[in-house]
Amino acid sequence: MAIVGPGAAPTPTSALGPTAPLVDRTPEDDRRPTKWTVGRILLTVVLVGFAALFLYPLVWLIAASLKPASQVFDNSLVPETWRWGNYVQVWDELPLLSWMFNSVSIALIAAAAVSVSSSLVAFGFAYFRFPGRNILFGLVLGTMMLPGSVTMIPTYLIWKETGLLGTWVPLFGVNLFGSAFYIFLQRQFYLGLPRELFEAARIDGASYWQLFWRIAMPLSIPSFIIVFLFEFQAAWNNFQGALIYLNGESVEDFTAPLGIAYAMTKYSPSAGGQGDYQYVMVASLLVTLPMLLLFSFGQRYFIEGVATQGRKG
Repeated sequence: MAIVGPGAAPTPTSALGPTAPLVDRTPEDDRRPTKWTVGRILLTVVLVGFAALFLYPLVWLIAASLKPASQVFDNSLVPETWRWGNYVQVWDELPLLSWMFNSVSIALIAAAAVSVSSSLVAFGFAYFRFPGRNILFGLVLGTMMLPGSVTMIPTYLIWKETGLLGTWVPLFGVNLFGSAFYIFLQRQFYLGLPRELFEAARIDGASYWQLFWRIAMPLSIPSFIIVFLFEFQAAWNNFQGALIYLNGESVEDFTAPLGIAYAMTKYSPSAGGQGDYQYVMVASLLVTLPMLLLFSFGQRYFIEGVATQGRKG
């Protein structure tokens, strides 16, 4: 027994030393871990269910790309007859390599153009103080309210007058002037940068371009990559623009979305095709891979940029 003072309760001891005093547990304490475990199980089941729901189209596409023409639409996730040769024959059936090269080139140019131009405009709105700045920024945001169907015909007529129809330029030319949404996104990021950094650089003799290129840009890489990824994805999937400005040109000049639509028509029995839709499934799967790789590469920057914007809000 440990020696205790007068009026003090003795502390239980054991061969290994003093032991902690016993604490009475209530029925609520006994039930709490059970409730927490049940909640986690239910949450896991829900998340797995949604994951399976979103993955089902991709799994179906992979299965369909490995089937013969007669079994493509049987909705079986396990092919009855495996046709690995589809991935070899598709290159002879369709100019898929040309389509992917065209799409990658256009998407890279479009994403780079809108990222740089939007960043420049956003830095101007964030750094410079001039009369009417808020009104002008409101007008820029007001352009987001115009539906694309309203500006489609005027934009087409402009490109027609320039004689650039049938080229890649209309698919990325508008990105040279920035995008209202990306300007807003980048401006919010620049507003969170300490202004003292720019003022100190100005005192040291830095030009406005150096303020942007050597201070603002290195600190805004996450938001810049977010803009680049968003625009790359939009340009990669731009079927409408390719249909308007490239339709009627050589099949090899098509982008991937327009080429897949052409393949659907080519193999359609109503258009004289043989129903070889397995090649369309292979092409669709191969066209999806670059986007998966790109977002996997930029996931860290994407999460970092979103988290930073959330902290500023």
